Amino acid sequence: MAEASPALLSALREVSEEIDRQFDALLPVPDDARANLYKAMRHAAIGGGKRLRPLLVSATARLFGVDRVCIARTGTAIEAIHVYSLIHDDLPAMDDDDMRRGKPTVHRVFDEATAILAGDCLHALAFEILAEDETHGDPFVRVELIGALAHASGPSGMAGGQMMDLEAEKSSFDLATVTRLQAMKTGALIACAVEMGAILGRVPVEGRTGLRGYARDVGLAFQIADDLLDAEGDEALAGKKLRKDGDAGKETFLSLLGVDRAREQAHLLVDQAIEHLHQYGPEADVLRDIARYTLERDQ
Repeated sequence: MAEASPALLSALREVSEEIDRQFDALLPVPDDARANLYKAMRHAAIGGGKRLRPLLVSATARLFGVDRVCIARTGTAIEAIHVYSLIHDDLPAMDDDDMRRGKPTVHRVFDEATAILAGDCLHALAFEILAEDETHGDPFVRVELIGALAHASGPSGMAGGQMMDLEAEKSSFDLATVTRLQAMKTGALIACAVEMGAILGRVPVEGRTGLRGYARDVGLAFQIADDLLDAEGDEALAGKKLRKDGDAGKETFLSLLGVDRAREQAHLLVDQAIEHLHQYGPEADVLRDIARYTLERDQ
């Protein structure tokens, strides 16, 4: 990682350690025929990854003084959805990847059937976590969290964006379509993480406009930065195979805008994201640092 602020480094480390502890406690390996299923879930969920989504939950919820346990459990739920999506995305029927987060993908370590089930179980685990009293004492908050995550994960969000991404290998998409694809595939869960932090903080819908603008711009900047990494990055640092989009002939922000214009657009989006936080003081500095980090990361 390059040029991350000390505060952001500390927050990333704290959230990563907490998420690993949560998954470790939630996924003990049973002494029965399900053992490999749990081992596969642990392989994917524990260790590695940026933990950006739980960090966004934490940084947003802390603006409103939310309890640490509520934050940790909600962050674990959205990370479970993210990890399930990576397991399935790596399968031969999807992107057919051998490496993820610097280690072999789940279907390579175990097998395809186990990988599918591990992803299914992490998907279910996310909503199980959110439904439990320990996540929040107010059932209306829990229901809103569940609804937000379900919407961001389904056909109007991440999964719909993944379907569009598969179609991108067979079709030529214009800039508006690529932007919509990425707003769903990548941006939906990023926006949901911020939304969930606000839900935990009991912020009314009309009070979330600035946070939603921030999340939208960060999500798009993150994807442009991903395109830049895919074209220019170091596979050893990224922990996964790069140059995939170009090899597949997909239209990306880089192919449509060019490298220089894409990088300029990403910087503009980061500046806009930070401006959306103008009503907050130093308590939102981690959110501002996250926006800058989208352009500075090397993985």
